[in-house]
Amino acid sequence: MIEKEFTCVVCPNGCSIKAEYAEEKPHKLVSVSGNRCPRGETWVKQEIEAPMRTFSSSVLVRNGDFIEASVRITDPIPLVKIFDVMAEIRKITAEAPLQIGQVLMENPAGTKTKVIVTRNVAKIQ
Repeated sequence: MIEKEFTCVVCPNGCSIKAEYAEEKPHKLVSVSGNRCPRGETWVKQEIEAPMRTFSSSVLVRNGDFIEASVRITDPIPLVKIFDVMAEIRKITAEAPLQIGQVLMENPAGTKTKVIVTRNVAKIQ
C-alpha cells in the first residue's frame, strides 16, 4: 500500500488530503482522508488512477503583426499524452489573421481536445 499527501486544487480551501492506494498498476484508490468536500476525493481518485492536465503553448505565425500566437487546449488530456500533443502543436504554423477562440487543430494525438488561439494576431499588409 502507498500513502501519499496531496494539496487539493479544486476549490480555495486547499485541503491537505491523505490517500492510500494499491502499488500495483493501474493504481486503485483505497482510502481518502482530510478532504472537506466530496470534490477532493473525486480529484484525488482521478490524480491517482488517471491524471489529466491542461496546458498552454505558442505557435509560429506567418504574415502577422506578431511572429507567435499563444494557444491552449480546451479540455484536459491524459498526462501521458502531453508530449505527443506538444509535438503536434510544434508543427503548426498559422497564417494571420488569427482571432481568439479560433480552432487550429482538433484531436491532437488522438485526444478529445482542440487547440485554440488565445491572442488576436492581425495580418500585416
